[in-house]
Amino acid sequence: MSEELKKGASFIFEATDPEQVFTYEDFEEEDLMFAKTAKDFSYNEVIPLAEEIEEHDRKIPINVELMKKAGELGLLMVEIPEEFGGLGKGLSSAMLVAESCAQSGSFTTTMMCHTGIGTLPILYFGTREQKEKYLPMLASGESVGAYCLTEEGFGSDALGAKTRAVRSECGKYWILNGTKQFITNAGFADIFTVYAKVDGEHFTCFLVCRDDPGLSTGSEEHKMGIRGSSTRQVIMEDCKIPIDRMVGELGKGHRVALNILNLGRLKLGLGSLGAMKELVRYANSYAAERKQFGKTINNFQLIKEKLVNMLVDIYITESMAYRTSGMMDKAISKITIPHEADEFYQQKVNTIEEYAIEASILKVFGSECLARTVDEAVQVLGGYGFSEEYGTARAYRDARINRIFEGTNEINRMLMMGQLMRRAMKGQIDLMTPIMTLMNEVKNDAVKKDVKDGLLGREITAVEIMRKWATFGIGVPAQKAMANPKFLEENQILLRLIADVMMDVYAADSCLLRALKIAKTMGEEKAKIAIALTKVVVYERLRRVMENVRQICANTAVGDDNEFAKNTKAMTRMTFDYALDTMTLKTELYEHLRDRTVYDLF
Repeated sequence: MSEELKKGASFIFEATDPEQVFTYEDFEEEDLMFAKTAKDFSYNEVIPLAEEIEEHDRKIPINVELMKKAGELGLLMVEIPEEFGGLGKGLSSAMLVAESCAQSGSFTTTMMCHTGIGTLPILYFGTREQKEKYLPMLASGESVGAYCLTEEGFGSDALGAKTRAVRSECGKYWILNGTKQFITNAGFADIFTVYAKVDGEHFTCFLVCRDDPGLSTGSEEHKMGIRGSSTRQVIMEDCKIPIDRMVGELGKGHRVALNILNLGRLKLGLGSLGAMKELVRYANSYAAERKQFGKTINNFQLIKEKLVNMLVDIYITESMAYRTSGMMDKAISKITIPHEADEFYQQKVNTIEEYAIEASILKVFGSECLARTVDEAVQVLGGYGFSEEYGTARAYRDARINRIFEGTNEINRMLMMGQLMRRAMKGQIDLMTPIMTLMNEVKNDAVKKDVKDGLLGREITAVEIMRKWATFGIGVPAQKAMANPKFLEENQILLRLIADVMMDVYAADSCLLRALKIAKTMGEEKAKIAIALTKVVVYERLRRVMENVRQICANTAVGDDNEFAKNTKAMTRMTFDYALDTMTLKTELYEHLRDRTVYDLF
């Protein structure tokens, strides 16, 4: 791969060389074998106990026993450096393991909370002494981690938390008081990452252990889904912890919280992907056996369409997810500071923060694809899908939380444009040059729409046009926001539309690049399924992007008929429509899926 590093959010404004993109096909055999170990653990150890996991009346919860087994297999230590008892692998390898263990909602929640937001604050922001003490225990499964940010009344607005921390009179301890709400793993966690305001003012991160005096937990929440995971209040009443348990800097807890959530969002997208693959396998197998009107239901076109739509969502999520983790890994590999230096982790955090928009996209898109996939799986199974005797009912309940975890999808949608504007104001990304370049092209009716030659030439052109629509859809409200900073804050529906445009461009671009790369490295015959899927994705996303940008312009120009007319004329000059028989294409794609027991492009 070339040495060029792509900036975060650059996909909106500029094309990428397919060779620059990391895809699932780039994993080495060692990674794939380790992923198989993770998947075998899930199928052999976790799924058979799914019903028992949902019970909370055992002295030692099954999740604790399973975590220790996962630790013995090395599944909890992928990202942790070797010097702290881990494997020292990159983000992509960790994401592959997260995907491979995601077939059971409750245990997946336990494990991903532990390996993600439960462990990573110490890895990225802890002192060397904290890393040496806690990371080996977390890596082995000897200790389980939890993350305590949310409070009653302060969920998305977590920085408004009321939990307080003060220094003891002797100066040797912190005294914490407050209650954290909806804390995953709280019933059996050993190490809690807790956020509190020092002296009621300085938002700061701390480590609290289960045996610290003054720490207790509430009763288990009775939840709609992921019932086998532990969710409780964490209560601190004059909870006394040593002074060296502060994580990061005083008053910089927001930096810990927000960057760890970026990684949590990325991992949640991969967890959604793993669950989707299991659901399409399950639904496809059922459709091949269930008979109606004298034939199996997988012969009916509407059932085929449902199963192929699942396949499309998986292909998109997988393409975006590993592209994102690959960009992060590549940027991290360019850090020249020695790994043992504290500054290395500071630089690593900055690198991950660069791709915050992509992480939010993965969280929102993955969780919403999972919601569609599990809903369609229930529909394919019909009445049996609604029965608790079949796995789809539990999966349906379990999937719902993903649109709330790690910042609600509404919050993440609003963050995307906000992050883009902040980065532009800081000079970290050039927003105005592509906007003004496009405005000149539109003014002079010079938008190029000639279909490119070669493989997927029409789709390459369509994605280029899609980027222009996205630039226009961002540029029109961005110019108003520069004159009135509150313009975007007061228009959340507009932010939602812009976020959906960003996601669709990233989806289409990622799928296109992956298909082109597969064709170049493996040949067009090997790439035929990726090519067909890409055609469906680009066609459907282009139509949605154009419609959403029209809505953006209508929203932005409310009360100004001249502006609306001007924008309408501009959009007419950018319009690129083409016909695609998606139904025939999807029917052909189903023939690839028909006899398969796993999701596979080849």
